[in-house]
Amino acid sequence: MNKLLAGIPILAVVLACSLGQAVEQGPAPTEPLAAPTSTESEVAPIPPTPAYIPPECAGLALATLEPDVVLFPTAAPAPNAPLSVEVQLEVLRGLEDAVLDQYLYRDFGGIDWSAAVAEVRAGVEAGMETESFYQELQALITKLGDDHSYFQTPAELVADQANLQGQVNFVGIGMLVLPRLERGVGTILAVFPDSPADLGGLRAHDNILAVDAIPIVEDGPPQQQLLRGPACSQVVLTVQTPGESARVASFVRAALTGALPIDARLVPTADGSRVGYIFFPTFLDESIAGRVEQALVEFGPLDGLILDDRMNGGGLGSTAEGTLAFFTAGPLGYFVNSQGQTLLNIDPHPVHNSQTVPLVVLIGEDTVSYGEIFAGVLQDIGRAKLVGETTLGNVERLHAFDFDDGSRAWLATERFDPLNSAPTWEANGVVPDVVVTAAWEDFTAEADPAVAAALLLLAQP
Repeated sequence: MNKLLAGIPILAVVLACSLGQAVEQGPAPTEPLAAPTSTESEVAPIPPTPAYIPPECAGLALATLEPDVVLFPTAAPAPNAPLSVEVQLEVLRGLEDAVLDQYLYRDFGGIDWSAAVAEVRAGVEAGMETESFYQELQALITKLGDDHSYFQTPAELVADQANLQGQVNFVGIGMLVLPRLERGVGTILAVFPDSPADLGGLRAHDNILAVDAIPIVEDGPPQQQLLRGPACSQVVLTVQTPGESARVASFVRAALTGALPIDARLVPTADGSRVGYIFFPTFLDESIAGRVEQALVEFGPLDGLILDDRMNGGGLGSTAEGTLAFFTAGPLGYFVNSQGQTLLNIDPHPVHNSQTVPLVVLIGEDTVSYGEIFAGVLQDIGRAKLVGETTLGNVERLHAFDFDDGSRAWLATERFDPLNSAPTWEANGVVPDVVVTAAWEDFTAEADPAVAAALLLLAQP
């Protein structure tokens, strides 16, 4: 397996930070937008008429569903095949050896790795259900403490393949939502073009407060299943656009397929200059680089470009490096492990003036892993300015280790050191040139304070 993964995006295809106080070298601090508020009294007793009904649902009765019905957008993943004790022990040995031989941190996060493995081995020998065994392997990796390495069961691995190829298939209304547990909302990162959500008026930054009058987050994990259901069923959402009062809107679910959406558009400017904006939520999709290229082709030559990396949870090295190739070339730094280092060198792939256009990259606490590396190297070589918040520091590179049962462990085997800066990203994060503290759920695309700060930077001689 030669694909390299860095980072796990926190994304839910059918489900999906407080506006800050300081903007350095940018516009005056923006007044906080209205926070999501309770809307229990505002929920309409009769579902409103959907703004859009998919053609295949025309003429059908659009009944809502009882809230206690557990629903799934597509067929549930096939269960993992039962494993014998012998196979469980073989997989455990494979994981033990992979960590001993290849794991980046030779102190194993301060734990006694052999003792931790021995504890799981004893449980297997005493008899353990397959699903419990897989949970134990994930717990074992979690004990390493790097907050990055993880384990995939065979069923999870199969389910991921379509996502990696940019082919998401589900039944829903067509939005990418990030749960914000501390705010009690699900915040829309992106909306699938021509989906019921799009044609019904939902936009990035809108907050989902309730589904069929049930709070989407309340005293526990988010209730993603409330958004799911069969095609042509109706769902009533309580939605709040930042700065506005909550509203109730009805949507009809449909079968949807395609790649995760990116937002590519020209940003209005006071002087008429051509400034592009591209938002990509992940590198865990092999089609991202191609769609960034398509956006650059359609833009034509630009006077400036803003790349929104704030919600990028990382992904495939090939996707991140393919995207970097539009904007820079040459040596960018090193992946370092206990045996040595490997140079990250990029071959250029210019589109119009993409290699020379003035560039600003937006970052934040949700910028992780290859998302951090992408932004950090462009700053480190002087190719781009960064606007936003300091990232959390998670620039390890993961390698895949496959086992005979079809499961896989992704282990941190290398860290990234920049070419020019001190190698402190893992400890201190990537630091922006201009600090803008603004939560995604607190502003609209038209009133984005980080974009405003980026435009000021691009306007400087």
